[in-house]
Amino acid sequence: MSRSRPRAACIAALILASSGLAPAPSVADPGPFVRALWLLQRYGNPGSTDPRNDQGLKAKLSKALKDSVLTANEVQGLMDSATFKKLAGADARLDDAEIRKALDAEVPPSRERLLPKVRAYADLLTTSLDMIDEKHREGAAEFADWLAANYEPGKPLHVTVICTGNSRRSFLGATTGNIAAAYCGMPEVRFHSGGTAPSACNKRTVATLKEIGVGVEPTGKEGPRGEPKTANPCYRIAWGSAGRLADEPAMEVVEFSKNYADPANPQESFAALLVCGEADEACPTVRGAAVRISMPYLDPKLYDDSPFEAAKYAERRDDIGRMMLASFLQARNKRASK
Repeated sequence: MSRSRPRAACIAALILASSGLAPAPSVADPGPFVRALWLLQRYGNPGSTDPRNDQGLKAKLSKALKDSVLTANEVQGLMDSATFKKLAGADARLDDAEIRKALDAEVPPSRERLLPKVRAYADLLTTSLDMIDEKHREGAAEFADWLAANYEPGKPLHVTVICTGNSRRSFLGATTGNIAAAYCGMPEVRFHSGGTAPSACNKRTVATLKEIGVGVEPTGKEGPRGEPKTANPCYRIAWGSAGRLADEPAMEVVEFSKNYADPANPQESFAALLVCGEADEACPTVRGAAVRISMPYLDPKLYDDSPFEAAKYAERRDDIGRMMLASFLQARNKRASK
């Protein structure tokens, strides 16, 4: 046993390193290809942020981008000609400096308020939308439609992420949802978490959120216990800095494990996202929800106390985070095209 444990730990470390699950360090310059990708995600043809098109989009872009320059001929099929002409000007070309300028002009204030490592994490996820599987692409599209139809700048819009124990996936969903909302300039969309049989936020959930730069600190208080012998600590979860203006939404929340209908959560006109199969089956209807969207994910609890534990929690965090970003990127562009 003494020999097998170090070996298993080494295997897990190799998997983590090779799979891309470890969060990337904050990088000031993402490079010309990623900048061009972001340009298309913002100004490209309809469907440029649809995960189904992401791999093809990147393949076409890799051929279109020559010496960090995009030309009108090369972007045919990727961007509307009138949009490209407006961005490029008379010379019908976009060099790297012009792409930077176009992107900088579109950075929402709420993205600038994200904690640096959190923002770098969101940047990274925007480059891998093709890793979202078909079931979750459908859920992301349905959620994007709801966001686009209901979001109003300056007006709160609420979402509750639901799983059984409100200890892992629902916390990951609520936190990455709040990050995605701020990243895409829609910070008024606020995410909450809840369960059908609440317990406590799992320590592994806390660890994987801290890994991407999210502040997670116990408040010293405890929420009502779902299980009499299980403590239910309250955590202050922060993904961004305080706003300069009084009406700017705070980028932190106090969370604890609770029933999805707890008074701390919205009671009407919210979107309910069901992120586990058990909760999906237990809640054929969600009282007060304006829309109910099924998007179940495998529970990372299956890997607890194994050499793959940290990697699998990171994998699930990233899976849900990509889906959230895809939803908000699509909703942003749907609203912009109106």
